[in-house]
Amino acid sequence: MNLARYYHTLRFLKASQFVWRARFALLRPSPDKSPAPLLRARACAFPLPVLRESNLVDANTFRFLGTTRALRDAGDWNNSQASRLWLYNLHYFNDLNTTQREQRSGLHENLIARWIAENTPGSGVGWEPYPLSLRIVNWIKWACSGFALSDAAAQSVAVQVRYLRKRLEHHLLGNHLLANSKALIFAGLFFQGREADGWRACGLSLLDAQLPEQILEDGGHFERSTMYHCIALQDLLDLVALTRVFPLVLSDEVGDRWTTLVRRMVAWLAKMCHPDGEISFFNDAAFGVALAPAQLRASAGALGIASDGMAPSGLSRLDASGYVRLNLDPISIVFDAAPVGPDYQPGHAHADTLSFELSWNGQRVITNSGTSTYDVGSQRARERSTAAHNTVEVDGEDSSEVWGAFRVARRARPDALRTGPIPGGFRAACSHDGYRRLTGSPEHRREIDVRMASVRINDVVSGRGLHRLAGYFHLHPNVRLHEMSSGDWQIQFGEGIRLCVRGEDGLRLTREQSDYASEFGALTPRSVLVWRIEQKLPASATVTIVEDR
Repeated sequence: MNLARYYHTLRFLKASQFVWRARFALLRPSPDKSPAPLLRARACAFPLPVLRESNLVDANTFRFLGTTRALRDAGDWNNSQASRLWLYNLHYFNDLNTTQREQRSGLHENLIARWIAENTPGSGVGWEPYPLSLRIVNWIKWACSGFALSDAAAQSVAVQVRYLRKRLEHHLLGNHLLANSKALIFAGLFFQGREADGWRACGLSLLDAQLPEQILEDGGHFERSTMYHCIALQDLLDLVALTRVFPLVLSDEVGDRWTTLVRRMVAWLAKMCHPDGEISFFNDAAFGVALAPAQLRASAGALGIASDGMAPSGLSRLDASGYVRLNLDPISIVFDAAPVGPDYQPGHAHADTLSFELSWNGQRVITNSGTSTYDVGSQRARERSTAAHNTVEVDGEDSSEVWGAFRVARRARPDALRTGPIPGGFRAACSHDGYRRLTGSPEHRREIDVRMASVRINDVVSGRGLHRLAGYFHLHPNVRLHEMSSGDWQIQFGEGIRLCVRGEDGLRLTREQSDYASEFGALTPRSVLVWRIEQKLPASATVTIVEDR
């Protein structure tokens, strides 16, 4: 047991999290099966478009996270051979709100009835607070979209909400508590009466406390993951939509406040996407988990919330979250000068400080490694490591001490972010102290210059003593890499576009292999260019990328 690692992990938690964790572990409430409250009359059907694709292969077979499994009997709801996240997805019931659901309404009714019969209240994965929260919302959205929620199902929703109310995830906080509060608000509007009013009041109180903390001034979600930002944005869109279904219950001020946040979040997301319209990969991020940015904008549009999906040209700083966008046609860069996340909940953080992603002429060229799994093990450890990102590693260590599936001990602190114009372009520069725990107190500073048809990345590691340094440039699988006779490297993509990558002052780049995890459960081989040096500090390394005409 590494006591120092545990200490440096636990010292960042809030005191309340220790209290709530003990309470969560020790107190297991009994499900309350008393009759459900009456349903509230609805003014209209749920107004958001249905955009997700179905994850049903057939009546009893599901495909999540790249893995297909059958639901043959009651035990399969808690199948020990499936990953925890796969089982969570099974219990979410997302398929109720996917495309062509009308053709599967009978199947969905059967699945709901089967879940009720085969999942003992208070027992199993499906009764954990997070899947409980998402399922409550999905069942209610489905029922508010013109489908028939049986009396037994409505009764089950009430039992689930009562249980959730006593199992709120105050010990985790973050996106989990946001999901809990959303479910309580949904239930408090779907049902009527004193009990439902209590659920709604509790959910609104939680949300009022969490939104100012979780949604930063620049519109970014505080966990600094583009994927979880999209999830939180969908949560807000769902809540705005619910005010249209039950317009007389919540005040206009509440709906207006949520709408304002949606606009800020959409604007932030535009700056964090590549020109292909999809998210960049910082911290836990992958395609296919949240709605895509274009789908989120379509949802906002359906609610009358105008949004622009284009990132502005030039230099954009997202100061509250810590990212920088550098757009100078044909180059687009997102630079990570952000903290790993909130100190008390960095569970989705990677050791990616001062990493960047690059698109050229609309094509992704340099990207971080993405996320394929949440299971503890070598793959999860690798994907969270510094070496899986486009930044600098010192002595084979990670810039932040990521461990387990969702833990971080000592973490890098970005410092002295500087941005501004330079002749013919823009510059972003920042340093971090993540390696100062090592002998000689190394400190990494990166400077990125973007000019017309060229990018220059200069890394300086200050400190004392002899150290091994490595800089990584992970290439997108769709680009081709060739070594030139000069020792430089040529990247080819698109319609004959060629880039030359070279190290300055004798710096040698070598070709290695890595994986690209664009989706959970999916790994694609790709090339990575790496420079490695061993010398006394201070040391510097400069790499340039220029269009090869």
